[in-house]
Amino acid sequence: MSAMRMTRELLRERIGLYERLMRLDKPIGILLLLWPTLWGLWLSALGRPDWLVVWIFVLGTVLMRSAGCVINDLADRDFDPHVSRTRDRPLAAGKVSAREALMLFAVLVASAFLLVLPLRSWLLAALCAAALFLAVSYPFTKRFLAIPQAYLGVAFGFGIPMAYAAQLGRVPADAGWLLLANVFWAIAYDTEYAMVDRSDDLRIGIRTSAITFGSADVAAVMLCYALTLVLIGCVGHGLGLGACFYGGLMIAAGMAGYHYTLIRDRDPQRCFQAFRHNNWLGASIFAGIAADFLVTRGING
Repeated sequence: MSAMRMTRELLRERIGLYERLMRLDKPIGILLLLWPTLWGLWLSALGRPDWLVVWIFVLGTVLMRSAGCVINDLADRDFDPHVSRTRDRPLAAGKVSAREALMLFAVLVASAFLLVLPLRSWLLAALCAAALFLAVSYPFTKRFLAIPQAYLGVAFGFGIPMAYAAQLGRVPADAGWLLLANVFWAIAYDTEYAMVDRSDDLRIGIRTSAITFGSADVAAVMLCYALTLVLIGCVGHGLGLGACFYGGLMIAAGMAGYHYTLIRDRDPQRCFQAFRHNNWLGASIFAGIAADFLVTRGING
């Protein structure tokens, strides 16, 4: 085998490991981060977002979610080998070094920061710094917070105030209510996710909402779904949105009901299925928002 061919294969192997470290092979996390960002972009612009801003935020979402995965695995590298679902991750398996992970994290964060420079907003820059702090600090909250999923909801929903800042140059109350809705949504879907690893997390001392809620975990998930939809509904009502918007919320509510049938017996595989299905719940909310503005625009010319 030639030296050049060996180099290509080694490079291909490293790239594959970095892709797994960034979870590019599992895009569900990108989508759960993207949908609330798109809610914020469309609602802040009343259905007419700046397309440059949209593309910047979409690419930024991919970069920051990837960076978040890297820093999460770096923080959990001593725990992940003891959890069946995570023991084969590149850092946990020793296939990628901590130094490599830090370098990759730095490249991803720098790339995300460069993306927002054309928008020339000091408020947005400050929010980007806050988003970075949230991404870096979240993995460590599992050591001391009873419900770290609430913190995750702030981190995963921070694209909402950033979207308002980019579109309006300010962050109104609606952004705060949407962010709170996302916190409840994240508690719901990440509790489903935590129900998969409950036994491993109890053994190694990680704190999760599934452990904190105990036997009330299913009820807590359903309550959080309800609060999510009520808060988003209130924001849409304040903006005068109509039938398409509420139709999207009703579809999302039906999906939440379906999740109950998946998680009520606490079967790990079905809980994981419910977690993954949240992509469609977030998509239905966005579809209702976007469709409502399209219909209203068509009627009003």
